[in-house]
Amino acid sequence: MLPAETIAAIADELAEADRSRTVVPRITARYPDADVDDAYRIQRVWRDRATAAGRRLVGRKIGLTSKAMQAATGIDEPDYGVVLDDTVWPNGATLPFDAFSNVRIEVELAFLLREPLEGPGRTVADVLRATEYVVPALEVLNSHIELEGRTIVDTIADNAAYGAMVTGGNPTRPDAVDLRWVSALLYRNETIEETGVAAGVLNHPATGVAWLADKLAQHGDRLEAGEIVLAGSFTRPVWVSRGDSVLCDYGPMGTITCRFQ
Repeated sequence: MLPAETIAAIADELAEADRSRTVVPRITARYPDADVDDAYRIQRVWRDRATAAGRRLVGRKIGLTSKAMQAATGIDEPDYGVVLDDTVWPNGATLPFDAFSNVRIEVELAFLLREPLEGPGRTVADVLRATEYVVPALEVLNSHIELEGRTIVDTIADNAAYGAMVTGGNPTRPDAVDLRWVSALLYRNETIEETGVAAGVLNHPATGVAWLADKLAQHGDRLEAGEIVLAGSFTRPVWVSRGDSVLCDYGPMGTITCRFQ
């Protein structure tokens, strides 16, 4: 376990990297004994300082829940981070490219909770009962740690590489459609880049939310009513450059568009 002063110093370093739009050397290269518990401790210190400064926690993100994403990153277990109020963008938004150190887009579904969800032992049925609606969402990945050689420890400490989210399409009741079969076509500059089906997320996207409820319970936390939860990508991440436009077509669940300037 890393000392508390080291945890705080790394959290400060990541906060400064966010402000300066830079990346820092891998935590695991400098602290090879750092483990997953250390990574979540770093993330919590960073989160607590962000909310103390006036930012508001409005949701959570789950990452690395699909074989596609695990293959793309070389990391074979899920992780989670927090969603703060100033990182949520509406459909059709123009996002400032310079707000991120690097930009990749993932295709996801987001669950808006109408009641708290607390582990352990939550199931897909529990998640669906607790959900007000499900909505298409794009996640913007943004790493403040050098990408090459990253481990799960580096990614978790960096708020699971979360940068922003864009929601859109048609909000849908969780019992109105078999969420496993929700599919999406991701276009960048009118060229199709990725396709996927939501069952790629642990066989059902709600499985990731149940996993998160259980994981949070281990840290004395829970998902609250009103939180939005990004359930994990069912495509590989697509790199985006300045000036690119992105469109994701979810069929009956509608479309999301955004642009980076």
